[in-house]
Amino acid sequence: MNKVGIDSLSYYVPSLYVDIEELAIKRNIVPEKLVKGLGLKKMATPDFDEDSASIAANSLFRLIKDNKIDPTKIGRVYLGTESGVDASKPTSSYVVEILEDVFAEEFGKRCFKNCDIVDLTFACAGAVDALQNCCDWVRNGENRMAIVIASDIAKYELNSTGEYTQGAGSVSMMICENPSIISFNGAWGVSTKGIGDFFKPRRLFKKSNILIEAAKLLGQNVSSDEAENILENADSKFWSDSNEIIEVYKEEPIFEGQFSNESYKDRVYEAIEDFNIQNQKNILNDWDNIVFHLPYAYHGRRMIVNKWIDWMKENNRSEEIFSEIGEPASKDDQDWVKKVSKSKLYNSFIDKKIAPGETASSEIGNMYTASIFMSLISSLVKAYDDEFQYENKKIGFVSYGSGSKAKIFQGIIQENWKDKIQTSKLFESLNNRKEISFEDYQNLHKSKNIPPLSNHSVRFSHTDKTVNSKGYRRYKI
Repeated sequence: MNKVGIDSLSYYVPSLYVDIEELAIKRNIVPEKLVKGLGLKKMATPDFDEDSASIAANSLFRLIKDNKIDPTKIGRVYLGTESGVDASKPTSSYVVEILEDVFAEEFGKRCFKNCDIVDLTFACAGAVDALQNCCDWVRNGENRMAIVIASDIAKYELNSTGEYTQGAGSVSMMICENPSIISFNGAWGVSTKGIGDFFKPRRLFKKSNILIEAAKLLGQNVSSDEAENILENADSKFWSDSNEIIEVYKEEPIFEGQFSNESYKDRVYEAIEDFNIQNQKNILNDWDNIVFHLPYAYHGRRMIVNKWIDWMKENNRSEEIFSEIGEPASKDDQDWVKKVSKSKLYNSFIDKKIAPGETASSEIGNMYTASIFMSLISSLVKAYDDEFQYENKKIGFVSYGSGSKAKIFQGIIQENWKDKIQTSKLFESLNNRKEISFEDYQNLHKSKNIPPLSNHSVRFSHTDKTVNSKGYRRYKI
């Protein structure tokens, strides 16, 4: 069986950011809680004219140009996102529309004409689903090539407990046989349970009630009967619409932070068990690195500690823990687990196998579907910079999507990985971003129409300057 996996990859992160310490001060949070406690430093912030489609187009453009890929040879573009710009038309179709115009002269018109495109949505796990699907498709044919894109904007309500974990960005990956970077062979562990830890519902409002509330703002009282009568005789495009209910979609989710953390842990642990049944791996010894979906930089290290304790026990190494911090008082001694998480032994495990994947997250924030793949890039770049011999090393992937689902899988680093990573300049790129003021950040968050703040002279962006009643988005370079 031929190897299948990621042959090349690229990324795009908005060139604007908010300093986490400044955000903490403005929100009356002790900065150390966020910086040292959660590992947060900067929060990538999309400009006014950026969305999940333009961000995805930027990363895919770079993938094609940097790796001299012929779009006419691509059979699939599968995009994972939970920040889609349309409830029917996939975001990937906007991306293809943008790039067909850009590449028309070089590759001919409609260069993606025979390419299957689709969006996959399962909160932060959608792009992992796209990866697994495309790997299977490539494996079951001959000379097939697919592209997987992860693109998202993580946005929470101002002053909420999720605000400081915001971020944005995209990762694009070429999937083919005999890949240069990493191959994925073997079964995938899965755990699924339908829950409401995090979701983005359509909010419903009765139109007559909206009119009554609007009248109050003008200092007038309108009864329900009067409101209904006004609406029946209205001739404006909005008020005369036949629907009595107004549906409102908001980018900001409804979530329960602690419940979501517990769900992440439960699904991941169940998926690891499923993975082990199928693969019979000794994870502690077999995986040289572990990359996580990271809602915040230190989430993986916090979530996996109990499982690490189990792995140490399975390898007859519990005495090493006991010799440093003593034995637990009971089976459910949570104070002892906290001591373990701060132990030199566990932190040595973190430094070697987890921390390399956290570095970029600290500088970007949550990228939703792209988070786990940015963790992979971060690990690869750190290995390259440290001249680490990464060939044939095994990387464990721990993904999670609220709602909820976890997938656990393994990749093996290929011999030519350095050739594709050496030009990524990830941390150089992150260091060249523009810090914006807290006032500008809040204006962007509120979607106020302000001039673009980006220091990028060329990038894809949507051109709508006013509210578009039709809703179709158009993009420019």
